[in-house]
This record gives sequence, structure tokens and C-alpha cells, in this order.
Amino acid sequence: MPAPRTRPAAVLVLAAALAAVGLGPAAPPAAAATVPVGAGSHSDTRPPGTSGPTTATGTPVTPKVTAAARDKPVPTNDWWSSLAFQRYGDNPWSTPMYGHPLTYQAVSGGLEVGYPTTPAIVGDGRQYEYPHRRDLTLGLTGLNSPDTKADSWSDWTVTPYWSDGSRTLRTTIGHGLPFVYAQGTGGSARITTATAPAVFADQGNVLGITVAGHHYALFAPTGSDWNVSGSTLTADLGGKDYFSLAVLPDTGALAAYRPYAYSFVTGSAVEWDYTGGTVRATYRLTTEAREGTERGTLQALYRHQWLHVQDPLTAYTYASPRGTMKVRRGTSFTTVQKAAPVLPGLPPTGAVDSARLRGYLSEVADSADPFSGAVDTYWTGKALGKLAQLVPLADQIGEDALRGKLLALVKGRLQEWFTAGGPSEFSYDRTWRTLTGYPASYGSDTELNDHHFHYGYYVYAAAVVAQYDPAWAAESAWGGMVGTLVRDTANPSRTDAAYPFLRGFDVYAGHSWASGHQGFAAGNNQESSSESTNLSAALVLWGSATGDTALRDLGTYLLTTEGEAIAQYWFDADQQVFPASFGHDTAGMVWGSGAAYATWWTANPEEIHGINVLPVTGGSLHLGGRKEAIRRNLAEMERENGGPAVEWRDLLWEFRSLADPSAAKSRWDAGHSGYTPEAGESRAHTYHWITTLDALGAPDPSVTGSVPTSAVFAKGGTRTYAAHNHGPTARTVTFSDGRTLTVPARSTATATGPGGPGPDPEPPTGGTLHPRTGGALAATAGGAPGSDTVPSAGGANHDGTPHRPLVYEIRGVDGTYRPGGSTAFRLPVDGGTAVALGQQARISYDLTGDGTFDRVETYHYFATDPVAGWEEYHQGRGLKSATGTWGDLRGGTVRLEVWSAIGNADARLRTGAEDSAVVIPYG
Repeated sequence: MPAPRTRPAAVLVLAAALAAVGLGPAAPPAAAATVPVGAGSHSDTRPPGTSGPTTATGTPVTPKVTAAARDKPVPTNDWWSSLAFQRYGDNPWSTPMYGHPLTYQAVSGGLEVGYPTTPAIVGDGRQYEYPHRRDLTLGLTGLNSPDTKADSWSDWTVTPYWSDGSRTLRTTIGHGLPFVYAQGTGGSARITTATAPAVFADQGNVLGITVAGHHYALFAPTGSDWNVSGSTLTADLGGKDYFSLAVLPDTGALAAYRPYAYSFVTGSAVEWDYTGGTVRATYRLTTEAREGTERGTLQALYRHQWLHVQDPLTAYTYASPRGTMKVRRGTSFTTVQKAAPVLPGLPPTGAVDSARLRGYLSEVADSADPFSGAVDTYWTGKALGKLAQLVPLADQIGEDALRGKLLALVKGRLQEWFTAGGPSEFSYDRTWRTLTGYPASYGSDTELNDHHFHYGYYVYAAAVVAQYDPAWAAESAWGGMVGTLVRDTANPSRTDAAYPFLRGFDVYAGHSWASGHQGFAAGNNQESSSESTNLSAALVLWGSATGDTALRDLGTYLLTTEGEAIAQYWFDADQQVFPASFGHDTAGMVWGSGAAYATWWTANPEEIHGINVLPVTGGSLHLGGRKEAIRRNLAEMERENGGPAVEWRDLLWEFRSLADPSAAKSRWDAGHSGYTPEAGESRAHTYHWITTLDALGAPDPSVTGSVPTSAVFAKGGTRTYAAHNHGPTARTVTFSDGRTLTVPARSTATATGPGGPGPDPEPPTGGTLHPRTGGALAATAGGAPGSDTVPSAGGANHDGTPHRPLVYEIRGVDGTYRPGGSTAFRLPVDGGTAVALGQQARISYDLTGDGTFDRVETYHYFATDPVAGWEEYHQGRGLKSATGTWGDLRGGTVRLEVWSAIGNADARLRTGAEDSAVVIPYG
């Protein structure tokens, strides 16, 4: 989260949802007491003149929970945190909460429920939203509650509570739940709809209605009957206290959903396991039968889940801001993924010039202020991370003195923060059960924002120290304070009375949330996903260095899970999540309601793209698993930027090296002199990173090692296997392709062997294809970019009918169709200075290679401007026609045709380039 963080509303297109941050101090606190933790300490009262959680106007706030929940740590930074954190004083209920597929907002009369299915594009196309819009309100007759509180919660479900003195209402809602479960006293069940409902089924106590095009089923106790009066629907509960509703995929699903209407969800929990390079996670609901004996239920899975699930799914689906959700029948499902790789640093290679690296290291270690004036938790953390990353590099070239100097700098600053009473310290807030570092920044104190971003740097730096000085990291020494930061940000315990379970990590959404209060119309948000995974990688390294395998495995689960979520929801790696109307290949921020091509502080494309890259560490290697997404990302950055990066060129060079190491090295060679490193970067680290990957090749995600601290790289048909052993004795690491590697104690080792991608692997099994001059569609762009001439339409109208088309084809393709998937393309075209030209594309699929095209898609033509220069023709122009059906490719053929639909001049189509591509919905 780099400065300046002024958070202009214009950047976010959420001006109505934002309010000024109140930074004035609260009432002077009592004198702080010191709480010893090993060799360190923290205070138990805020330093004088500082603030804890407040409303937007600076009024101190306490958790908004019922008496039943008063002794539980509140999981701030969640999708529903506005229930418990009243950021805005005039809203004692909640802001919109995005559970998906349903959305919710607590109001005085109960719970608003919506099911947004159509994206809205706002802010000059820079943001897409599936905003909460009320379809109906679930409540009780007469309910008028002055507030709503959190009554109970579990890993991804929560129970809001209303009471007006005469009536009480509890509802259980959650991620992936198509049901809302209600328990009420003092009144009849009452549903009010936004518009008059159309009743499609009336079975007495079960009612099917359609509101605003969305289908709902209402369930009252057996023996009850729903009464419809205009937009008000009521049911006498007949002495019972329960009822429920469900959003249906279609009206025909009522019979399938009805058996689960009285199987009330009472809790949710995830269990994870890491074994031999594989992460398994089981997501389980607990239920209670309020009628009958049915204990099963239905769950809607996000894309990052169903891509890796091994359990059977139903045919039911829902729309969401994260793409299609698929429904599982049952109380649990399990995902299986290859573990994300982590290394404390890239391994040594002969390509790195020791003298050059030594000079770069000395620039940092010998500078007058290695911490660049940092005083608050965020900027101090970035400086610690920068210095810590250089320690293994100094070690690799035998510079013991430089290594010792860097370690001393890191230790000294950590120990300063880990000791209460000085100019910087950590303070425990007993009311909110959180640890806050002072001086604070970016609302880490008043809003409980970003603790995982800030403290991840501290844990990462401590892990590097532990690698070289295990005694320093002992619980009785400084490791105790590191463990306290871990408990605040990523506590693995659900029974710890001092800190909540996994505070900011949303186990069902698959990623963390940054805002502590979630007080926005668009829900919660996270900008810097990479700073979130920095904490996860730090847990892997700290757990490995200290022998805490449980913490190591937690870090591996978090990193692997969030890595897939980032690929899908920030980078749209499969191009199946962002709406076609969004028009961007990457998001700087993800919101509960959607995503934005933006940051909190700037509209500069370099920073929009770079904020989800920094810091680049040995925990960033998972990004290399989606190389085509990296290429699209960087191509968009340069289009938006009007050329290559200038301010954050080092970060984006490093990012490029995870997909195209030689191209990144060429850019470094041409531009490394005279630039200013990003605040968390250094010339030493950037030079080592880019040079090393140029020698080893990009990460190869197809092979994993039997320990989390391992990685595989591939170049020109050769794999390099790398692993780090934090332990005191040698160990053997086994890789999933059968290769073994013996790693000495407290060392990194490498070995090479055949395998990995060659220069041009073909044919592909689906995914991204590039048109090449000569008529081929290929899995890689190949060679230098070129262009083909699109012949003129000759003044005639050929809209929808190919006329002298350019034809690009690939044959012998095997691929499994991804249900719900669609074709995407990005085709740079140029009409030069000619007026009234329009290029058109057709994409055809011969599923079996028998010469008959089973699926044919023709897109509306793209009118080029009369200015020389490439313009982007993409699927957002929309389908003009589509014939045939989808199916699996078995030795199939994919064909791209491009022709001039109108005009009286030739045009050009870019070929052999990363930004010229067709993406087919096959895996």
C-alpha cells in the first residue's frame, strides 16, 4: 500500500460510500502497562495521543455484538464486519454485505435480500459492480429494531440479531448459501418485496415467487400458509419460531430445494492439510433439522473452488461478481491443489556477477538511512522487507560482513518495535482484541485496516533472521512477539480468547479483506493482494525456520488458496470472470460487489498493475503459474500507460520475468541505469532476480516438491529443481515427477534435469491461441511481432459474411469444454488513415476434426479510426450470430477468420504478438 494514500473518491467511483477519516485522538488513555513476551513486550493501553477504532467522525466505537457473543474476539476485516463495526454513526444496522449469490443489508425492519445478476459499469468503465439491490426484506410483522448486532459467527457464516423490545429476529447468512434461515419471536413471518411478486407456486406453507426477474421460495413451518397482499407476504408461524427462504436458479428447482428448507445451517468450518506438495481443504457446514430428519444442504461454490473440487456438482448455477458459481448438494466439499512454491530467495547461479551484486548490496547497507525515514508500521515494514531480502544474496556470494550488517539492521529495528515504551511499539486493545502498531498508518488504528499488509513484512523479516540466527527466533527471545503478530493477523486457533480466527482471511472467498469495518456500499475490499500473500509466504518461512510445521502448513494453505483467487479475480486468468463490458484485463482492487481498475491513491496504470505484484519475493513464484495472464496484464499496462513503465519499472520487470525471463532481462539491460527503485525494492534484488530467472527459466508449476520451500524452473527443455532446508540435518526432497534432491542442513540446493516446456509446445489443450503470419493459430506468440493485410471490402457490405478473409487455424486440439465458458479475443487492428473501415471476426470450432464446424460465432465488426496506430478489437463488441453447440474437442480444429465488413481500403491485423490472441473456453 504505497503512499500517498489520500484515497480520492474520484478514483474509486464510490464517493457516496466514503466518508472522511477521523484522525483526532480519543480521550487520553490510562497509563500503559507493559506485557512481557519473551525478550520483548507490548503495551496493554494505547500510547498517549493516539486513537483506536472510531466512527468516521472520530467517536470511539465498541463491537456491536449481543451478550451471547461478548466474550468472542470479533473477526474484523470480514465480508460482514459492518454488523459489528459501526463506522458511520447514522447507520446502526449494516452496509451492504455480499455473501454471493445473495446480497444483504440489515435495516430496522429486518434483512434486505438481493440477487444481482447484471453487472453495472461505472466510473468511465474503470469499475464493474453487481450492486446490492433489494428484491425483498425478510422480517417479522411490526419489527422496528433500533440496531442490528452480530449474535454468532463461524468461518464464513454469521447470524445478525434484531430486537425492538417486543420482537426478536435472528437470520443466518453466509458465502455460498442460497438459503436464508430465520428464527423469530413476537410476530408472524413477513416478507416485503420491492415490486409486486408473481406467484409461480403456492403449496400452502411453501410459496414460489418471482421478483425483478429473480425466483425465490419461501418456507414457513408445516401447517402454516402464506398470505399475499400486494407486496407484503405473511405467514403465521403456528407457535413455531422458524422460517426460511431460498433464491432459485429457475422455477423448476423448487422441488429440489424444498427438502433442505428446514435443514438450518448452524456453523461453518474449513480444515486444511498439506502433504507432499498437495494442499487439500475441506469446507464443511453443520446443520440442524428444524422439521423432519434432513440434515443435508446446498452450497454454491466460487470459481476458485469448483475448478479444484473432487466432489460431484449439480447442474444448478448462479451469477456472481466472481463468475459462475456452481451448486454442490451436501454439507461438505474438498478442493485439491498443487502447493504454491516458496523460497527464502532465488537460488545461486553463475549468471550473477558477484562484484556487481556486491556493489549494489553496499549501496543499501552503507546508505545514511537504510530505512528511508520510515516511522509507521507500513513504511517500516516495507524497509524491513527490502533489507531482509538482501541477506540471502549477500550470503550467496560469501559476503559475511555485508550479511551481518544487514541482519543487524533488521534485528535492531524489529527489537525496537518489539519493545514497549519507545517511540514505536505494539499495543493490545482489549475491547477489539487486536494488536496495533503505533505510529499507525492508513487506518490501521482507527479502522483496523491492513494489519496483514503491515505485519506480513515484520514476520517475513523475522523469518529471514531465524534462518541465520535460530536463537534470536526462540519463543523465549524475540520469537514470542513474532508469534503475537501472527495471532493478530492469521491466528489458526478458533478458541484463542485474545484474537479472532484468521482475522482478515476469508476462507470461502479465498482471499483476505483489507477494511476493518466493511463500511462501504460496495462491501469490503482488497487492493494489494500480493501484500496479503506476502504474509502467507512469511508464515511458510517462519514456520519452516522455527520448526512449527502446523504454522508452515497454514501458510501454504493460505498462499495456495489466495494464489488461485488472485489469478481468477484480480487477473482474470481464464477470462471467465470479468464482464465483457468491463474492458480491462486486470483489476487493481476487488470489492464485494465487483472489481475496479483503480487504486486507493492514484490512477497511474503502473501502480494499478504493480500494487498486486509488490513485494517481489520467493513467495511471488505462484504468479508464474499463469504466464499468459502476466503477458495480457503487462500489455494492458503499456497500452494504458502509453508505453513501458517508468516509475515502477523494476517491479514490472520482475513481474515480466515470471513469464518471459529473457524479455525482462533485455529490458533491465536497456533501462537499469538512472532509475529510482520502488520503495520496497533495491537494485541488488532486482538485478539478482532478473538475472537468475533469465538463467533458470520461469517457474514451472506442473512439478511440486515434497516440502513447501521448494520450486521448479524450466528453460529450453531443462528443469532446475530448487529447495531450501531450514533444518539442522540434511534431507531429501522428492518432486512430483520423481526427481529427488538432497539438501544439506540450513542450505539451498539445486539440480537440473530434462523436462519442462520446449521453445514452442503444440498442439495446445485449450486456452490462449495466437494468430501468426502464415495462417497458424499457436499456443505461443513466437518470434517478432508482425502483421497481415486485411483486404479491402471494396466498398461493398460484407457484414456477417466472410469476404477474402485472413484464415488462421490449429488442428489436432484436445480440450474439455468449461461449462458456461465463452470465447474471448483481443485482436489489434489498424485501418491507418482510411475512414469508414470495419474489421470483422468469426471463430469456428470443429469438435472432432471431421471438416464440419459444430460451433460458429460471428462478432459485430469493429470500426477503426482514421489515425494510424493499433486499436483493440475484442469480444466486447458482442456476438452478431452464433450457431451450433459446445462440446469437448477431440482432435478438433479451431479457426479464426478476419475480414473487412465495410470500407474501401486495406487494414492490418497484428500477428505473432502476445496482445493478439483468441482465448477458447477449454481446459
